[in-house]
Amino acid sequence: MSALPPARYTFGGDEHVFVEIAEEMSLPAFFKGMAITGELQRRRVPGITEICPANASYLVRFDPDVIAPDAVMALLREMEGSVGSAGLELQTRIVEIPVLYNDPWTNETQMRFRDRHQEPNSTDLEYAARVNGHPSVDAFVQAHSSAPWFVSMVGFVAGLPFLFQMVERPQQLEVPKYLRPRTDTPKLTIGHGGCFSCIYSVRGAGGYQMFGITPAPIFDPEQKLPYLKDMMVFFRLGDIVKWKPVTREEYDRDVAAVEAGTFDLRIRPVSFSLQQFLDDPAAYNAALLKQLYH
Repeated sequence: MSALPPARYTFGGDEHVFVEIAEEMSLPAFFKGMAITGELQRRRVPGITEICPANASYLVRFDPDVIAPDAVMALLREMEGSVGSAGLELQTRIVEIPVLYNDPWTNETQMRFRDRHQEPNSTDLEYAARVNGHPSVDAFVQAHSSAPWFVSMVGFVAGLPFLFQMVERPQQLEVPKYLRPRTDTPKLTIGHGGCFSCIYSVRGAGGYQMFGITPAPIFDPEQKLPYLKDMMVFFRLGDIVKWKPVTREEYDRDVAAVEAGTFDLRIRPVSFSLQQFLDDPAAYNAALLKQLYH
């Protein structure tokens, strides 16, 4: 695994330190940040009030009446040097998420906002297929759904996961965001911007390309479904997601099960090794998917 450059540290006002692990997202950068923030949480340092990990960075909030800003900065720098190879293995979950690609709801929304898009005469899927060199929408959907995705951040709106594709960098799908954000995005839209995929947990504004929609709620304050009983927000950092293309009939069946409170997701516990993944991504992904379906 190639070494990462030293992190960049900046103060954010009087109560925050922002740490940029790397300028671009990578699994090594994510794991390094997760290792540091995990260790910081375990230490329970007096005066550290919030820890917010992100894709390739993290933010720490502190009480300057309890711990001096320079002491926080020094502590984080010390931890960066001490984590080493710690945190390169993770006990996590792999989850299958059904997706109705090319659905009527995101397609209708796209048509209302074509003046904000790079190619007004193409759908989002057609545009994404073209800029990624795929000959058809079907080929692009296959590339999007065949490899697993890693949840590297949860936020922006309640429960929204950012997902990073677990393939070698030249194979990663990348699509620009809309030229100007939409004022509407259907709930549970599968979106994509830059190298990140996401699920819009609630209806609202957005700028990511829209590829489809899932019937599976990922945020529910009422916690009606089996997989949301422990927490109203489903996704956690480090979750691994496998998209499963479904037909309209299968989608409607799942929506009915959601309304009846009987819908559930396929979830399996897995142990993820960053080094083993980096050694052979394709073989490692195949082993992960075997655990999901056996």
